Amino acid sequence: MNAAERDPAVPILSLREVELRFVQPVDLAGRIANLLGAGLKTQVVHAVAGVDLDVRPGEVIGIVGESGCGKSTLGRIVSGILPPTAGEVSYKGRAVKAMAGPERRAYELGVQMIFQDPYASLNPRMRVREIIGEAPVAHGLVRARDKAEYVAGLMRQVGLDPAFAQRYPHQFSGGQRQRVGIARALALKPSVIVCDEAVAALDVSIQAQVLNLFERLRADLDLTYLFISHNLSVVSHISDRVAIM
Repeated sequence: MNAAERDPAVPILSLREVELRFVQPVDLAGRIANLLGAGLKTQVVHAVAGVDLDVRPGEVIGIVGESGCGKSTLGRIVSGILPPTAGEVSYKGRAVKAMAGPERRAYELGVQMIFQDPYASLNPRMRVREIIGEAPVAHGLVRARDKAEYVAGLMRQVGLDPAFAQRYPHQFSGGQRQRVGIARALALKPSVIVCDEAVAALDVSIQAQVLNLFERLRADLDLTYLFISHNLSVVSHISDRVAIM
């Protein structure tokens, strides 16, 4: 049992001086141009710089900021999609970069992400049953013969009819697609979900329904959210605390 499981005051997520820099070196054409005196140099983009943040278990932290400030990049760092250039991310009291084996796997399954665009984040060639059920079977959380029942339960949990499990993403509305994305994240039984502008692409009335779903799932499953948005009204509605980038 680690420190976070012994003491709920220990942050489930902790970021210290987290940075991410993208380096664009001079390409071949640029090097040739430099021979002629162009003076082109390697470009460095600071996508995220010096972020400190603690997230307690069961908390909803809203992340707001103007476009291009690095909100989505920070979400990808927290969820393990992008490794930070500098700084440290800790999960349940342990530095992620020091994790290996089962501990690393627990982090990768325990922090999931819901993406902004429900039209682009789902594979159009896969049926919903595979979109939701593929990962839990691959990671040994569910037996293959139990996949259909497991997916049906998740679909009910997010407000979708299990009879639609054989449909493709294009056969759903935008709000229904986002519910599929939520079910896909829940399928791996996470403790933390990073919501990257998860309602931004939806109509206002559908936004309210999805926000209510997030709140219900938080209460039912004891989830922790990192809720990224540029919409202050949405953030104020769902968040316990707000961090500004």
